[in-house]
Amino acid sequence: MMTSNQNLQGFLVNILVLHSFYLGLCLSICTINITQYLRDPATLWCNDNLFKLGFFSPGNTSNRYVGIWYNFSETTVVWVANRDRPLKDSSGVFKIHKDGNLVVMNGMKEILWMSNISSTSQVNPNSITAQLQGGNLVLFDNSNNGKLIWQSYQHPSDTFLPRMKIPINSVKTGEKTGLRSWKSPLDPNFGNFSTSITAILPQLLIWQGKNLHWRSGQWNGQVFIGVKYMRSVHTGGYNVVDDEEGTVYLTGLVDRKEVTRFVLDPSGNLVQSYWDGSERTWKFWWSAIENDCDVYGTCGPFGSCNSLDSPICSCLRGFEPKNREEWEKRNWTSGCVRRKNLQCDQEKNKTSSKRDGFLKVEFMKVPNFAQWLPPKLDDECRSICLSNCSCLAYAFDTGIGCMSWSGSLIDVQQFQGSGTTLYIRVAHSELDHHREITLLAILVILLLFTVCVGVFLSWFWISRRRGKIWFHFKRNHQLEGKKISLEENVTKIDLEDLPIFKFEVLAMSTDQFHENNKLGQGGFGPVYKGVLGDGQEIAVKRLSTASGQGMEEFMNEVLLISRVQHRNLVRLLGCCIEKEEKMLIYEYLPNKGLDVFLFDQTHKGMLDLSKRLHIIEGIGRGLLYLHRDSRIKIIHRDLKPSNILLDNDFNPKISDFGMARIFKCNQDQAETRKVAGTYGYMAPEYAIKGTFSEKSDVFSFGVLLLEIMSGQKVASFWNEETSLSLVGYAWELWKENDLSNFIDPVIWNPNFEMVLTKCTHIGLLCVQEFARDRPTISTVLSMLSSEVISLPAPLQPAFANFYDDNIGGSVNYVTLTNLDGR
Repeated sequence: MMTSNQNLQGFLVNILVLHSFYLGLCLSICTINITQYLRDPATLWCNDNLFKLGFFSPGNTSNRYVGIWYNFSETTVVWVANRDRPLKDSSGVFKIHKDGNLVVMNGMKEILWMSNISSTSQVNPNSITAQLQGGNLVLFDNSNNGKLIWQSYQHPSDTFLPRMKIPINSVKTGEKTGLRSWKSPLDPNFGNFSTSITAILPQLLIWQGKNLHWRSGQWNGQVFIGVKYMRSVHTGGYNVVDDEEGTVYLTGLVDRKEVTRFVLDPSGNLVQSYWDGSERTWKFWWSAIENDCDVYGTCGPFGSCNSLDSPICSCLRGFEPKNREEWEKRNWTSGCVRRKNLQCDQEKNKTSSKRDGFLKVEFMKVPNFAQWLPPKLDDECRSICLSNCSCLAYAFDTGIGCMSWSGSLIDVQQFQGSGTTLYIRVAHSELDHHREITLLAILVILLLFTVCVGVFLSWFWISRRRGKIWFHFKRNHQLEGKKISLEENVTKIDLEDLPIFKFEVLAMSTDQFHENNKLGQGGFGPVYKGVLGDGQEIAVKRLSTASGQGMEEFMNEVLLISRVQHRNLVRLLGCCIEKEEKMLIYEYLPNKGLDVFLFDQTHKGMLDLSKRLHIIEGIGRGLLYLHRDSRIKIIHRDLKPSNILLDNDFNPKISDFGMARIFKCNQDQAETRKVAGTYGYMAPEYAIKGTFSEKSDVFSFGVLLLEIMSGQKVASFWNEETSLSLVGYAWELWKENDLSNFIDPVIWNPNFEMVLTKCTHIGLLCVQEFARDRPTISTVLSMLSSEVISLPAPLQPAFANFYDDNIGGSVNYVTLTNLDGR
């Protein structure tokens, strides 16, 4: 029989076991040790901490991970332990193991992740404690004066936080660390992209596998000089610090005003955002890659990239394309070569009167692989480079000193109003050539100015005498239904470097515009596939000579799309203007338009949820560029599936800018008496009153988002029971909290219900009746990136009932439909 003491001991043991169990299962605790641990779904959290650690499932998937997230944004995960080995159920435990390591274990006590602390044999596990300090999980050895033996900040996932220190190089450990992207927005496994930092002339680098994808340019003590719009040390940005103990760190400075973070996203872009507490959302601040010029080495050796030019690549002064045929096809990888050999190459006497010199190029992102010389004056830097035959360029920055380059000049980019002055070494004859070109350019400008003044005065005199009305194609495009002669006005459009194609070349490339090459038919004419003599495939949009319409749209598109360039906008290659023929030549996209995939039962199966989310985000980023990031603010006015083209990787590209309008930077809205667009996608204020703005594009985006989620076309949708439009049907089901009948069966999955519901919710926010209630496209992108805990409830959308024929405004189907290929 058991004694009373044994009964008491057994009772106490049971109490301790239950106590430990409830600590692990039910409570949020501040520290863990060898006896205290976390069992799913418990959390590690201390008072006044912005962060929690616990178990989570991304996107409502069944996989479970241990991670750290913000208290105020539980879907914003900043660190993940078992990234590549998820728990398959809720039996997970996070604890300190008997060897002193932090571990994640499943119900079978299999270790899925461990901290791998150094010198584990010297650690007493009974003295080890773990605590969450800010967003940093730290492991202490209390038997050694609380020595820090491991921290998550030095083993980051995809997020860089203030106070975090990432070693550039460490004499003590030799360890290399950096960010590593998620595999996808729903999968925290290791993705294809990672970051690192160079030790000498520190640069932040993004890698795609083993290939360099982006670089920041050199650190000058305040900013990385190859980054546009970077916040300096003095404004709460980020810093490179030498601790004078053998380690150099990239560290985040604490900004008391904002909660900020950097995230290396699955596409390889490093994005900085800040938390807007009033709107309870993350807002975009800065991104590393905004256009193709930001991608490393886009223009090859000795090439220079300017996102505002067309084409974006050109050779540095004194250089020419290495392979002109490839260059003309916009394949710039082979880069450029020097036109004239340097004097050093010809072993000329250094005292020659025709020595090499330097051409000055301002506002540049200077090349990679710089050599550093001790800080000197600009003139000394020039002399040192000139005396060294292998020195091909130099630059001087007060924070860095003298930088010089030998070998190929790679990843050079032209900025606007920022950057560094680069001096490129050229032969003496190139200097003379440059001076001659400059003088000639000045003479040509003076001559053109004189001619223009004369033409203007003549035009003004004739207009006054004859009383004739002349129509101008203005920047704000307020042409209200008036006919215009292209031949009289095309010279008033600034075509800059837009190539002009010959009619004969286009006719030959399309087999005389044969019906077999026809891609589709729009309101203003057909589109044909063509193949140029060099093998390049093109899409030719031919304005119908039988139609009196489309002249304004043609000129509008030439002006607009030649000035903007973004990965999510279709690229205009040139135009043709000969007599009655007007044609636009675009890049050919072999994948079909979004409407063909989305509404065709034989093709929609190819659009799984991942592709649809990728397409939605890409369209949003294209709109953000048009509304906020391009040098001119543009309202598209005709966003719909047939105007979204897809490349081979299903990257979306917004097309057809015939109805687009330019806004001034401080302009919020405009009005027109000529309402043109497509039924179902027009915002109510535009369809009824002719008022359009950014928010009218957001409305169209919302309709498009609902179509992508439902797989139904807004114009042909009809619900027999309710007589509702697609928008109205989505609204009714959302109110009933049951969207299973609305979501396309191809993508419906209860495991992804949260993502599907959120996208539909955002779509309804975009189609609210009043423009003031709709979010901006930047807010929409923040919502889509799974960074918002709770979205505002939408109000009843516009056109909730089925569209009738009494809505004001003339409807004009101006863009292509029924595409067979593009």
